[in-house]
Amino acid sequence: MTLITVFLITYALFSLSGFVFPTDLAYYAKLKKPDWNPPEQLFGIVWGILYALISLSVAIVYVKTDGFKEASTLYLLILLINYVANQAFTFIQFKLKKLGLAFLDTAVVALTTALLIYFTIPYSKLAAWLLVPYLLWSCFATVLAFTIYKLNK
Repeated sequence: MTLITVFLITYALFSLSGFVFPTDLAYYAKLKKPDWNPPEQLFGIVWGILYALISLSVAIVYVKTDGFKEASTLYLLILLINYVANQAFTFIQFKLKKLGLAFLDTAVVALTTALLIYFTIPYSKLAAWLLVPYLLWSCFATVLAFTIYKLNK
């Protein structure tokens, strides 16, 4: 597979939960949120950009490791856990409506993103740097999810 093919597949996979479990805007609008909560329209834009950066990072590692053949099992495991946690958020927050669990899920995303950056460095510093915005947003999302949870107990 080429870098572009892996990029497109990864982008599609990361975008999947938005289609399978769309955001319940009516539910989200009713939640108490902090004053510093970003506008709802910003979330889709940010995630679209982040998914592109994540996808490019994964595609670079894929190419540099001969189709992941030379990638460590730990890198692949962390990538998988990060992906599952990332996808689970929309389901947890908007289908199950479990704000505490959604907070824990965002914490897992942030933690595994930090680990993913660390385990990406040996393959490509560029690929690792591409994940930094994802880490920053995931940390912000964790604080936001915790705040929303506390405000709506």
